[in-house]
Amino acid sequence: MTDHGPNGPGPGPAELRAPSTDDVLYARPDGVEDPFAPRDPAEVAAASYLPPPPTVSPDERAAFAAPGEGLAFAPAPGNRIGPRPSERPAVPRAFEEAFGTPAAAHDGFDPAPGTRIAPAGPAPESPWWKTDARTDPWRDPASPYWLGRGAVFTGDGPAQLDPTADTEHVDDEPGGDDDEKGSPAVVHRLRPGRRGVLFLVLLGLLVGAIGGGTGYWLAKRGDNLLHRNDVALAKTGKPANRPPGSIADLAKRVGPAVVLVAVTTSNEYAVGSGVVIDKNGYVLTNNHVVAAAAGGNGSIVVTFADESTAKAQIVGLDPTSDLAVLKVPTTKLTVASLGDSSTLAVGDPVIAIGSPLALQGTVTEGIVSALDRAVHIPDASGGQGIYLDAIQTDAAINHGNSGGALVDASGAVVGINSAAALSAPDATGGSSSVSGIGFAIPINYARDIAQQLIRTGKAVHASFGTQGKTATTQDGLHSGAYLEQVVDGGAAAKAGLQAGDVVVAADGRSVPSYDQLVVVVQNHKPGETIAVTYIRGTDKHTAKVTLGSD
Repeated sequence: MTDHGPNGPGPGPAELRAPSTDDVLYARPDGVEDPFAPRDPAEVAAASYLPPPPTVSPDERAAFAAPGEGLAFAPAPGNRIGPRPSERPAVPRAFEEAFGTPAAAHDGFDPAPGTRIAPAGPAPESPWWKTDARTDPWRDPASPYWLGRGAVFTGDGPAQLDPTADTEHVDDEPGGDDDEKGSPAVVHRLRPGRRGVLFLVLLGLLVGAIGGGTGYWLAKRGDNLLHRNDVALAKTGKPANRPPGSIADLAKRVGPAVVLVAVTTSNEYAVGSGVVIDKNGYVLTNNHVVAAAAGGNGSIVVTFADESTAKAQIVGLDPTSDLAVLKVPTTKLTVASLGDSSTLAVGDPVIAIGSPLALQGTVTEGIVSALDRAVHIPDASGGQGIYLDAIQTDAAINHGNSGGALVDASGAVVGINSAAALSAPDATGGSSSVSGIGFAIPINYARDIAQQLIRTGKAVHASFGTQGKTATTQDGLHSGAYLEQVVDGGAAAKAGLQAGDVVVAADGRSVPSYDQLVVVVQNHKPGETIAVTYIRGTDKHTAKVTLGSD
């Protein structure tokens, strides 16, 4: 028979399971409805339905069973263990000697507890001015007494001293007359008398005179030991060897032809250098040195090697080449010899002469580090800047060297110092300092510009008729001058070049950058023709370009 409860089929009353241990322990007795305490565990343990105790193995019995006969626990479980003394270890002899009872004491402490211990320690010392201070605690901290006689006087009061006497003697024998008068048993010195004071004054004067005389004598003697007026230092050695072509010789010959150029305007004072290039008083310098004074906006003063000065006038300016010519009076001028920059070779010795930091006549030595170096100097005002086909040198060039002379071993001027690299961008986005990289305008190019300025006041330059930048060709094999803009009717347009072309060679020279293309063109005159190689897309082309005029 099956009884169906709310959760599905289940056992009915006729199919009750056997009662478990929990049912026996916690089931309500018959007739009890309220909560009640569990049944007696003894009663439950005696129930026949409890499981038998677990079997104990021999090993467990040997390890955890009660001791055998005669070895029962003592005391029995539940009994209180009575107190008993523990065994104390023996005291080490060193501790016993240090902290034990003194050997002289037969009954413990010596003296007995509560007895006052007599003072002990070093005997008090008596101050030299008081014979009885040995027993005076006020003056002797080592005195064994807590109270004593007066700190200074004994008896009824201080002795009445005779102010006219140098000293007063009081008998210190016990029972003497002085004891009856209550005088102190000491000898007091009140103060020196008039004769004592006079003696001390005379003694001080004598000592001072002796000390002063001794010091004067020692000072004179020491001075004589350090200084002598009969000493003449020897002169040896030979004059320095300055053969022709030496740096000293070159500086002596060319130095007077290099001048200091000072420019003063309403808000600026700048110093540069210049080179006297003609006996009529023409001085070649950089445009950026004197441009601020153009149009009467300032004054230019030239200082010569002999420190004489003269005012200068601007003959002509050429921002494209960064060259300018000045005119100074023609009195006693030393004219520089202009050489041939085309004969220079990398490694040739050169010297730079100028006025760096306004230090006129400064000479630095170096070599030619590179030739035909295309250098672009950006314009701070946003213009196209300056392009130089420069001589690179490691001769030191600093601010103020601009416009000075770069001189070869023959004493000829082969370049006009114009710029120096002072810093360069680094991988971190900042800049790092640079040294030993200076640039000079070749004298062959500078000579032509100077002659144009002297003759007409201006210089004419060849023009390619383009604007561009440095770029890499589409195949990634070449870098060159990328033509961003080609001027209609210009020299490049007439030769068939278009925007987007990349010029890789011009006039037989490689053109790895747009700067190089500009300086190649600047080295030619208007109307001259140059061969140009360029790449359009992936095809290489050549063209003849007749240069125009800017």
